[in-house]
Amino acid sequence: MFFKKTIGGYLNPVEGIHHKTIAFGKNTLMAEFLLHANSKLPRHSHPHEQTGYLISGHIRLFIGDESFLCHPGDSWCIPGNVEHSADVIENAVAIEVFSPVREDYLPKKSE
Repeated sequence: MFFKKTIGGYLNPVEGIHHKTIAFGKNTLMAEFLLHANSKLPRHSHPHEQTGYLISGHIRLFIGDESFLCHPGDSWCIPGNVEHSADVIENAVAIEVFSPVREDYLPKKSE
């Protein structure tokens, strides 16, 4: 299965945080995140394992009781059901893969 790059289609679940699904299959879903400086992703958890890679920018990621200052090229893996959050230090772009597929991230039929 192939997916063409699109310009729009970003969702804005939290002020300063935008994401869109860029590919998905039976077991995984990949999303692009645009993170604006000084934004905060609130502490939350979900049953999906979440593996990410920081393409650009600078964020502080909190996973469970640990924190990690992320720079371009850094990556992470968040086990399912573990609380996590992020502080965006400068504009950033991240790619994250979720397993199993996040049904709430699947594109709507009209997209």
